[in-house]
Amino acid sequence: MSAGPSSADAPPRHILVVVTRRIGDVLLATPLIRSLKQAWPGARIDALVFAGTQGVLKGNPDLNQVLTIAGGAAVTTSLALLARLFRRYDLALSLVPSDRSTLCAALAGRRSVGLLADQPDQAWKKKLLGQWVPFDSNDTHTVRAHLALAVALNIRPLPVVVTAWLAEDADTVDTLLGEAQAPLAVLHPYPKFRYKMWHEEGWIAVARWFNDKGFRVVLSGGPGTDEHAYAASIARDAPGTLNLAGQLSLGGTAALLARAKCYVGPDTSITHLAAASGVPTVALFGPSDPVKWGPWPQQQPATANPWRRLGDQRQGNVLLIQGRAACVPCKFEGCGRHLESPSDCLQSLSAALVVQKIRGLLGLT
Repeated sequence: MSAGPSSADAPPRHILVVVTRRIGDVLLATPLIRSLKQAWPGARIDALVFAGTQGVLKGNPDLNQVLTIAGGAAVTTSLALLARLFRRYDLALSLVPSDRSTLCAALAGRRSVGLLADQPDQAWKKKLLGQWVPFDSNDTHTVRAHLALAVALNIRPLPVVVTAWLAEDADTVDTLLGEAQAPLAVLHPYPKFRYKMWHEEGWIAVARWFNDKGFRVVLSGGPGTDEHAYAASIARDAPGTLNLAGQLSLGGTAALLARAKCYVGPDTSITHLAAASGVPTVALFGPSDPVKWGPWPQQQPATANPWRRLGDQRQGNVLLIQGRAACVPCKFEGCGRHLESPSDCLQSLSAALVVQKIRGLLGLT
């Protein structure tokens, strides 16, 4: 690794943060972005992300603009974007140890720093960057992996996952919720991939329990047909439940979570949003590794991972419940090893156990 720049050097005026992965990865880049903004408040910071993930950054006060590229874009399309960005930035950071992310940072920044696997086949990427930082894919939480770039830049790492929304997002939430004053319990039952799903019977039981305890249950979710139908089925079997699937943007969902008294969800970006908002959060984890992907609690320091690899555990406002199987976390995409495969460890997780854990988190009898 080459030596990092000193904070005493001339501060960068224009910074690019490249995080070309899923929505959750983009959200978990916000602590690094906040660290950059706090260190260099006069800098204009842009983010480069995949199209479809930018909504989680809408309204982020630390960013000047968010640039997008299609996830499956051809190399020629990527090069066309890079031609427009070439050397526009004083500093460009790659948060993903991939070919494209590294190339984007190397070409866009007059100075470039990125995360890379310390392996022989990555040598060509190391030569592209002005400085590289070893990427640990096993034992370092994603937030801390990103913040290693702040350490390399000799600036203070701030472990704050930033949630943001626009005024119109908050207005939409107020309109949809109406005048009801009951405490809100937000459930997000449908992750993007089936291997992260819990069973419908469990969601119905949890919704009914919250209703019985005087909460107003709200279902969040995206606009997909299957997702909306799944939420509608839960709402139908848990009378009094409000189904908002498909009716809120990511910013609107963040505004909703800011009003909640409890949240329950699987391993998904919305669960990361809930944890960051400070709401008591219950995260249902199956094959995914909590060490790497567990929700980052609101007050978690940057000096340690929040989660162990095994077992139910609580850190701050987040309670993580792990699926029941000897193989968890297998880190595979379900028992069938593909995105639409169910995971037995989650399917065997009982509603009674989840309700018991929620009861303890909230201190209810």
